[in-house]
Amino acid sequence: MQSVSEKMGSRWNIRGHISLFAKMNSLILILILPIVLAYTYSNDVTFHVVSGELQSSSARQLTFLSGQIDSRVSQMMDFSLTFSKDPNVQDFNGLNLWGDAYDRMQTRYAVQEKMVLQSGVTDIWPSRYTLHSQQNHEVISNYSRGGGYDEDYLKRNMSTRWSYGDEENSGAPSYFYWFYTDSLGEQGLLTGSSLVVEASFSSDNIRNMLDTYKADGKGDPFYYRKGDLPILNRTADPQLSKALVGYLDTNPIDRTAQRIVKLEGQDYLVSSVGSAYLEGQLIDVVPLGQVLGPIAFSRNLFYLSIALLFVLGISASLLLYRNVQRPIRKLMNGLLRVQRGDYSVRLHARSRNEFSFVFERFNEMSRRTEELIENVFNEKIRAREATLKQLQAQINPHFLYNCLGYIINMAQMKEEDAVVSMAFNLSAYYRYTTRMEKEMAPLEEEVRLLVNYLDIQKLRNGRIDYRIDISDEVRSQEIPRLMIQPIVENAVIHGVAKSYASGEILIRGECSDGFCVIIIDDDGPGLTPEQYEALNHKMNEELQEEMGCGLWNTHQRLIHQFGSRSGLRFGPSPAGGFRTEIFWESEFF
Repeated sequence: MQSVSEKMGSRWNIRGHISLFAKMNSLILILILPIVLAYTYSNDVTFHVVSGELQSSSARQLTFLSGQIDSRVSQMMDFSLTFSKDPNVQDFNGLNLWGDAYDRMQTRYAVQEKMVLQSGVTDIWPSRYTLHSQQNHEVISNYSRGGGYDEDYLKRNMSTRWSYGDEENSGAPSYFYWFYTDSLGEQGLLTGSSLVVEASFSSDNIRNMLDTYKADGKGDPFYYRKGDLPILNRTADPQLSKALVGYLDTNPIDRTAQRIVKLEGQDYLVSSVGSAYLEGQLIDVVPLGQVLGPIAFSRNLFYLSIALLFVLGISASLLLYRNVQRPIRKLMNGLLRVQRGDYSVRLHARSRNEFSFVFERFNEMSRRTEELIENVFNEKIRAREATLKQLQAQINPHFLYNCLGYIINMAQMKEEDAVVSMAFNLSAYYRYTTRMEKEMAPLEEEVRLLVNYLDIQKLRNGRIDYRIDISDEVRSQEIPRLMIQPIVENAVIHGVAKSYASGEILIRGECSDGFCVIIIDDDGPGLTPEQYEALNHKMNEELQEEMGCGLWNTHQRLIHQFGSRSGLRFGPSPAGGFRTEIFWESEFF
């Protein structure tokens, strides 16, 4: 079990291992993290403000452009309405009924002059007008037009809405046109004598306004109506426009809305404003990367700088750790090992610096301490062995007297076999115990000694029985002499001898997992759990005056011979009595 000082030292060692390195890295994080968080927040605010302003600006400009187009269209519709009420226009519808040739010529001239004047009001938005008399089947226009209108064509287009595409017989696929007629206050009703006004304008009008819009901004505007070819500005990217039209065909956008769309691996802000008259949408496409790119570049540059700064900080921290913290940790671990009793520890420095001098002084201190401890320990061992031999000298005569008394009694009773058996076992027993020239002996010889001793006890007390079951691997091990016999003697004296019934001693031995174990069980009275715990605890303490030295000395001999993982353990036996386990670490398993 670890002492309190060892546990405290271990915890201090762990803290020391991470303290300086962790503190420096934590300081670097504490310095950098607030800067990164503040910049990230500031960058996000800037990004959202710029993005919001971009969306608002795009929506305002597109709404203004749509308003201009709707204003032009509205002017054309207002002129058509007013023009249809003009007296000359009304006269034109009935000239074939009551007018002569001169009147017809004058009326046609006046009507055409008004249409030309209205068409030429502005160069930005040229428009075309056509007046058709359903009653006279005559047409007046401010542009070259061949023939009148087919009645079916007129009926199809009298829908009060602007159409886009081919006019009848015009061959012009890119014109918007609108028909108006007012028959007895009901617009769009053809009576056979109606006067029809057609207003139209070219898609180039919208294209010109898209060009002007694009020159003042960063977008790429176009006019879109599902099912028709889009009207692009003259510098539009055909590939981008085609991709966006395909997207809008499958993912319709509201007439007035904004959406961020990913096309060709890039994000675009798509703004839409619906026309009040043309039933289409003005679409503006703004590449977000082009507008927000400088912000993103500045953000990435900042993060790269912070990453480099962090790497430099960690490198400096690692350099300090390797050259300062690691030697200190090595010195701390060395001191803790010395504190635990390992004086063989030596420290080595990889480079010649201040720590190499400290390590040399530490090694010298550890070496001298180890020499002193070994000398003291050897003196204690010799003193304990002398005490053990003295105790054996005191005990052996009493054992001898009892055996000789048994021989005398058996001889008087003429029990020759008992006398021979006792004499043989007693002779073998003392022959082995008096051979002190070797400190170690094969366990097989110790087993033969146990047989001699137990046969002697069995002759003296017929109630005692024993079994020995020790494997050949264990029998071949070498152990300190007279290590098992005192344990068996305790089992005889304090175990089965105190029972009035028959007693049995079981001795087993085996090797596994690098350890050899000999287990000695008896069926005597045993101890309480508290007594077992106290006895095991005393084995690891200093020898006290009130303690018997036999078990303690055997435990210390095992530790000294085989290492700190060897010794004695005590506990209850399955047979109901006392169990002793002798275990040691074996280098052969």
